[in-house]
Amino acid sequence: MPIRPMTFRELLDVPFALIQANLPALAWLSALSLVAAELVVVAITAGISRLTDDADDATAWAAVLSTMACVWLMRFVLRGATVAIGLASVGGTPIGWRTALRRVGATAGPLLMFQVLYTLVAIGVLALSSLLIITFPFGVIWLGWLRAKRFVAVPVMFVERAPHQAAVARSKLLVAGADWQTVGLWLGQRCLLVLLSVPLLGIPWYLSDFSGTHRWPVIVLLTSGVLLVAAFGEVAEAATRVVSYVDRRCRREGLDIHIPGQVR
Repeated sequence: MPIRPMTFRELLDVPFALIQANLPALAWLSALSLVAAELVVVAITAGISRLTDDADDATAWAAVLSTMACVWLMRFVLRGATVAIGLASVGGTPIGWRTALRRVGATAGPLLMFQVLYTLVAIGVLALSSLLIITFPFGVIWLGWLRAKRFVAVPVMFVERAPHQAAVARSKLLVAGADWQTVGLWLGQRCLLVLLSVPLLGIPWYLSDFSGTHRWPVIVLLTSGVLLVAAFGEVAEAATRVVSYVDRRCRREGLDIHIPGQVR
């Protein structure tokens, strides 16, 4: 990954190069997280189904709510671990998924606060803007603007060992002047994710040709498809946070400038 200011197109492309450079660690991390999450979803859904005498509505709600909870937890782990792996790669000292998880544990407090507020803000903004259909697109843009202000807060937590409030303040400072560019980056990623979700969701549908349309195979395939898309989207977004952090520090603080004779 180049340590220099980047164009908007590079901010979209370079995260995937960063993912490719660390593919084994990220693949293991994503696979383990996805399998663990799916096992939890199946266990909870099966337990609720047994307690309610196999009631369809209860089983469906158990599958939906447990999937949502596991997506939330999986995104928390993948966000922190991907940022840790990406930053280590940029620094020239690549790490594995085990080391990444240890670094997530060391930064768990600020990350958890970020994740909770991240979720609450999204629920509040989208619920408020959904009251009228015409206001929903504006709500999405508003949410993107709020996301942009805090876009590089997670890398700040790892690199600068900052608590949540300080990391958010630092993120706002770094992103200042590029707010709407970051909004465009955030929206562009969402559009790209929608396009990539089609082949990703095609995997469980392809497997359904072999498993049939029985109840439990369908539940497993649908929930695993949702988890797969969520995992891919979070890894891509976290890698973009790393790239954006480097870009903003280069533009605002001259991170890419090397002074001869100076020990850095």
